[in-house]
Amino acid sequence: MYKTIIFDLDGTLLNTLDDLKDSTNYALGKYGYAERSFDEIRSFVGNGIRKLIERALPADVSEEEFTNVYESFKAHYRIHCNDKTGPYPGIMELLEELKNRGIVCAIASNKSHPSVITLKEIYFEGYIQEAAGAVDGKPTKPDPYMVSNLMKNLDCIPEETLYVGDSQVDVMTAANAGLDLVAVSWGFRTEEELKKAGASIIIKHPLDLLNYLN
Repeated sequence: MYKTIIFDLDGTLLNTLDDLKDSTNYALGKYGYAERSFDEIRSFVGNGIRKLIERALPADVSEEEFTNVYESFKAHYRIHCNDKTGPYPGIMELLEELKNRGIVCAIASNKSHPSVITLKEIYFEGYIQEAAGAVDGKPTKPDPYMVSNLMKNLDCIPEETLYVGDSQVDVMTAANAGLDLVAVSWGFRTEEELKKAGASIIIKHPLDLLNYLN
């Protein structure tokens, strides 16, 4: 029986894509680069904001120009990370039920740590016990570093911990951390992409997770 669940954030608990798109296009436009479409941004996310900006920019951009766009994105997103963001339908009902069952919940995200904490406090206070985001100089998912630290802080063991996420990065993260995985199809990747990445359990609605907790 699982006593702890570690969730990815973007594309799993929160639909953050519109705000990510707006901040990316703000930073691109500020330095004269073409805007990216919704579907392009959707395909770029999953490995953190540095990789998002790297994918949004031309391949031959200089390091200085990359830094300018990256820092511009971070400054804009820090202010606008919650303009259009919100939980997916069914997420709050799921978290309420998990709370009632005494299951400890945490977040592991490649989003910057300050943004993760801000969104946790806005949406999930009382439901999420621990949250971790990307910190400069520290490994990000799919490296197990972040998840392992969360588990240490929560004093939980792999056999009693479930990982839930929406991308190929999450599939690899769970495998690298030695955790069982439930993938979700309402996020940033299709069911076909998740199956190709190795996910064997894929759910279509948050409350479906309750079927896999025993």
